[in-house]
Amino acid sequence: MFRFGFIRFRPVLTIALFTLTVIAVSPVAAQTTQRGPSDVVRDFYKAMREHRFKDAWSLTIYKPAVQDLSAEEMEDLRADFEDKAAQIPEQIQITGEQISGNTATVFVVVPATESTPQITSEPVTLFSSGGVWIIGDETNEAVVKKAGRRFFLDALISEHQSDVEDLLKRLIAVQIVYSAQNKGVFGDLPALIATGLVSKEAGNPNAIGYGFHITVAKDGKSYVAGAEPTRYGRTGKLSFWMDQTGAIKSVDNGGKPIAGPK
Repeated sequence: MFRFGFIRFRPVLTIALFTLTVIAVSPVAAQTTQRGPSDVVRDFYKAMREHRFKDAWSLTIYKPAVQDLSAEEMEDLRADFEDKAAQIPEQIQITGEQISGNTATVFVVVPATESTPQITSEPVTLFSSGGVWIIGDETNEAVVKKAGRRFFLDALISEHQSDVEDLLKRLIAVQIVYSAQNKGVFGDLPALIATGLVSKEAGNPNAIGYGFHITVAKDGKSYVAGAEPTRYGRTGKLSFWMDQTGAIKSVDNGGKPIAGPK
């Protein structure tokens, strides 16, 4: 089921929206707002499915993170937003809501899938501010407000950098396997992709936000791997370097490659 957060985004985006809260029903509180909690949840899912991402996030604590983004910045984030939208079932069924003061929980039925064979109910938490129900909680809203428009952008940079570091760590074992199959010589990136040891995404700067490359020595007994952000400050800030020993270096040097040891 779609969770209100991005896989591996740091730190708040990894916190699921659906946090169960046991609260009492308060019909009076529900009548003081123009739109009830269930209406807001329905609108959020509908906007996400229709890829109206600014409209969707504006119903949540992430409104300060999207309201001032430029069209170009929204495009940078689109792939990640679309991944989240793809997780939303076509039919959303709300079975009820509980309201207590300025907090509420809306219960959403999650259809059975291959990963979740049983129908389940997911609680969506909201709070009321200025007579408007907002998806999320006030504690995390404060974190988002502090970061402002940089929240999603910096989270994306952090994700890309983490992915590149993970790729370099896996590369050590990959090269060991490749060399064992190729008379002790290491492989460059096209060779590793061709054998299926590394995914095609690693060679696609648009997919990972980084230009990843491997230079193998003439004798094939050593190699140097590096990665630089395709757009410094937008897809990443750190440049990476690693050799066959597994020693990884990462430096913010304006997106330029890192020079290895002399």
